[in-house]
Amino acid sequence: MESRSGHPLAQAIVAAARERGLRWDEPANVEAVNGKGVRATLVTQRIEIGNLKLFAGAAMSAEVTAQVERLESAGRTTMLVRANRRFAGVVGLMDTPRAGVAAVLAELRSLGVTKTVMLTGDNERVARAVAQTVGLEDIRASLLPEDKIAIVAGLVEQYGQAAMVGDGANDGPALARATVGIAMGGAGTDVALEAADVVLMSDDLGKLPFAVGLSRAARAVIRQNLFIALGAVVLLIPATLFGWAGLGLAVLIHEGSTIVVVFNALRLLTYHARPKAGAVA
Repeated sequence: MESRSGHPLAQAIVAAARERGLRWDEPANVEAVNGKGVRATLVTQRIEIGNLKLFAGAAMSAEVTAQVERLESAGRTTMLVRANRRFAGVVGLMDTPRAGVAAVLAELRSLGVTKTVMLTGDNERVARAVAQTVGLEDIRASLLPEDKIAIVAGLVEQYGQAAMVGDGANDGPALARATVGIAMGGAGTDVALEAADVVLMSDDLGKLPFAVGLSRAARAVIRQNLFIALGAVVLLIPATLFGWAGLGLAVLIHEGSTIVVVFNALRLLTYHARPKAGAVA
């Protein structure tokens, strides 16, 4: 069933199965339940795999509950497996931070990003374990897609602007709601890529500070070019009308301002990330 899903947890399970040389039949009637799990038919069995929210209200034995508690206490994300309404097992996955995340966060802070928040569907214990490793303090865990939308909307209202970085299908609505949605192109789902305003064409968070810095530099250059272009027009119109400058000289100055604008924009090709003042959430 997980082979039919693009979710990172599903991909981890499939990768582990392939490492063990396992083979499987294709499931039928696969149904994804956003933020909860997946259901499908495998041969003659109705299989369900997901977190505790998927099985809310279902009778659960003390043994299954104890296994979930044990795994989550050890910092694992848990997924329960139920076949024909009978629990068959619990899968535990350890979510490890990407290499260099702490350095990326430090660089973002140097660029003036005043607040960073982790939004995750994982349970709070797992989220806190990861957050402590990378130096994050504000954690919102056990979230459904609609919860992420509400939190991003609240951040936009509080700070005026908020950027959202994500790669999963559950991140799509929140990416669309953010002031700027940023998708990780290397590992991003189609939903995330469609909803995002910016796509980083690799699965490397280290590109994020560069993208933030480059966007600010581009905005500054646009303002400079508008000032140059409009300033030239504002000066040349009265100069030509009142005879202060001939038509030929006016055309020459106007075209010269266009060349200045082009060369000013070309400076962005030499941009290298560097700390700049500013405040974004």
